Amino acid sequence: MSQKINRRKFLQTSAALAAASVAAPGSHASEMDQAIKAPAIGSNLSSPASLPAKKGPRVVIVGAGWSGLTMAKYLKKFASDFDVVLLDKREQFVSCPISNAWIANQVNLEFLTHSYVDAAKNNGYIFISATAIDLDRAGKTLYTTEGAIAYDYLVMAPGIDYDYARIGVEDPEVEQQLRMHYPAGFNSASEVMAIKHKIENFNGGTLLMTVPTGNYRCMAAPYERACMAAAMMKQRGVKGKILLLDGNNDIRIKSEGFRRAFSEYYADIIEYESSAGITDILLEDHEIETEFDNYQFDDAVIYPPIRASRVLENFGLADPASPQKEAAIDPYKYHLLDDEHVYVTGDSRSQPFSKSGNTAHSEAKYVAEVIVAHARGEEIAWRSPQTMCFSGVKTDPLESMSIIAFYKFNEHEKSFAFDRVHLMEKWSERSGQAGLAWAEGMFRDMFYS
Repeated sequence: MSQKINRRKFLQTSAALAAASVAAPGSHASEMDQAIKAPAIGSNLSSPASLPAKKGPRVVIVGAGWSGLTMAKYLKKFASDFDVVLLDKREQFVSCPISNAWIANQVNLEFLTHSYVDAAKNNGYIFISATAIDLDRAGKTLYTTEGAIAYDYLVMAPGIDYDYARIGVEDPEVEQQLRMHYPAGFNSASEVMAIKHKIENFNGGTLLMTVPTGNYRCMAAPYERACMAAAMMKQRGVKGKILLLDGNNDIRIKSEGFRRAFSEYYADIIEYESSAGITDILLEDHEIETEFDNYQFDDAVIYPPIRASRVLENFGLADPASPQKEAAIDPYKYHLLDDEHVYVTGDSRSQPFSKSGNTAHSEAKYVAEVIVAHARGEEIAWRSPQTMCFSGVKTDPLESMSIIAFYKFNEHEKSFAFDRVHLMEKWSERSGQAGLAWAEGMFRDMFYS
């Protein structure tokens, strides 16, 4: 990695960005600030958290994304006597799925934003805004910034983190620069807000976007985002191009549809390059190096490979042999191989399922049943998660493609693979509206009784 940014310049840039982040009322930053608040920090981590006395088995869930929210609701639905505690450092939920539609002004921020407190009240569980700090598996205790919580079952659903080392970034200062200047947009609402701001203020030149390798979050989303950004540039009459560098040999999913969209609607805007994995980033030169070519850019959205959330590693749950630092879990029951009281779900799971909202949602319903069955000394049959994904191609009105798929275990390859796939690569306004209706239904299911 070429480390062309020294410490003094890094600190100067950080200070400037911090000052710039204090936005005027009505700006995108102040709008997002209303959706995200910092967690309160408890004074004594070892003191018991302030919780009602439990009346049944207590399940503590770390991470209130699509998996954690669904898990909390359905545990109470399947076993009303369970004591369910959902933990997240955020105080409000802002959805990653459908965020590309928000970037392109097809939905408003309120459509994506929902209250954890309301979800807990509506579905009978407890929500705590706190950060998980440490885990004592022997003592079945989770330590948080709001105190210690004893559990009977623990569900880790902390999501993902980025793995910049896999694109040659070893220096933490350079990684921080990339996170601030060229956010990926798949791990926090503030990243998505920054990308929306970039696209709305892009006035020409080359806007570089990247697609990582591996099993990354929202497989179709980087290609969809390029389409949404191109549609906005076309609408504004911006003279520039989107350079989409894909580390893979081809478009990963809905390839025929995206290729057709690139050529039919955005031929003068989107330049797609496959087999263009990043090997170096020269920040001060605004240059990306790949195995075959170097590419200049004026602004960028850099999506590095992903890994499971670092909290798994911090708690000693990550499998050292896993390329994405995921936990070694039972592929059918989702609990740790050596602990049937600790489960890992959502995008930190080790199974090669799609890391998407609908997959996490359907999977969490099943794992909730698994936990209830285990507590009652029962068994249930494995059930495949369902992947459902809508990808926008055009805007005003929104036109989308879609895929619905299930999974089965391939005995020959000893791995899971797609099964019963329904792929619709012909985009339409009807599919665009279906995608928004799907999201509305998912939000209703997670947040309301």
